[in-house]
Amino acid sequence: MRLGVSATLVDGTLIDGDVTIDGDSVTAVGVAGGRGHGVAVPGFVDAHINGIAGVDFMTADAGGHAHAAEALAAAGVVAYQPTLVSSPPEAYDEPLAEAAAAMSKPGGAARIVGVHLEGPFLSERWPGAHDPAHLLTPDPALADRLCNAGPVTTVTLAPELGGGLELVERLTRRGVRVSVGHSDADAATSHAAFDRGACAITHVHNAHRRWRARDPGPAGVALVRPDVWVQAIVDGVHLAPESALGTFLAAGGRFCLVTDAVEAAGMPPGRYRLADRVVHVHDGAVRLADGTLAGSVLTMDAAVRNLVSLGIGLPQAVHAAAKAPARSLGRDDLGVLRPGVAANIAVLDDELEVERTVVNGREAFAAR
Repeated sequence: MRLGVSATLVDGTLIDGDVTIDGDSVTAVGVAGGRGHGVAVPGFVDAHINGIAGVDFMTADAGGHAHAAEALAAAGVVAYQPTLVSSPPEAYDEPLAEAAAAMSKPGGAARIVGVHLEGPFLSERWPGAHDPAHLLTPDPALADRLCNAGPVTTVTLAPELGGGLELVERLTRRGVRVSVGHSDADAATSHAAFDRGACAITHVHNAHRRWRARDPGPAGVALVRPDVWVQAIVDGVHLAPESALGTFLAAGGRFCLVTDAVEAAGMPPGRYRLADRVVHVHDGAVRLADGTLAGSVLTMDAAVRNLVSLGIGLPQAVHAAAKAPARSLGRDDLGVLRPGVAANIAVLDDELEVERTVVNGREAFAAR
């Protein structure tokens, strides 16, 4: 089939013409003829999302996962990692099982590529919106049990905690990606964590030791290491424009857009939940009752528009929303659009709004 676009973003370059798809694969780009409109770009990958459209991934059942996948496709997302926040150990079993079941079912909407455990091995000094009562010191047996209970692909942890560096190595050996976050690690400990296999920083400049001139902490280390992916929430709330732009300029191709969205994303202002915590949405921000930021209502297409509004070119912004997060998860089958690859595509209009999303060659969303 022909996608019906006027241009395609291929390896960072805009090519005039249409895209053709056969089965689940792209067969050609730059196809002449027709009166297409919109730009085809690699479909977005959200590596850190707690919920969307009234669905919280800690409590989602099969119907909730299906609804969330449809809502994500409407934002141009083709693949994502549901995030489970710090909770009592026994509370993870059901959401991990539900995520595994949803992951195993073929569908036409955005697909799960694994689960992100954000905690419970986090610093009590930087809990963010996580309930301090659920935070634990690194426990290899518990980490193994959780990873065996479901498709865990990423764990955010604080490496400075007792046993933290050893847990980084243990998780990395079993193929789990480790991200440093909710951490009070100094530069030396951050370097040690990345040397031992950690490969990312979770929502940079938020909920971790602050960057100071003589104490750069996890952010300072992540920004200068070419082997570390830098995740950022570009919603105008978590980062000032200068902070977002400066971080992008420093990280370059390692800059990864994430949403950290909660179930309130796509919903009206009001009261919602993040796992077992009550959160309040007002003026585009999600907060606990004490004012602490608690995720976001950001979508990936809005994150791309926000990055472009800072002066970043569309190819670079799309890279940050697609290829960079895919590579941060070790996936080379996502975040690309060229002949011979799986057809995972978002079509953007002149305002960078999503017109259409294709997942593995099947239409997952069409604006009508």
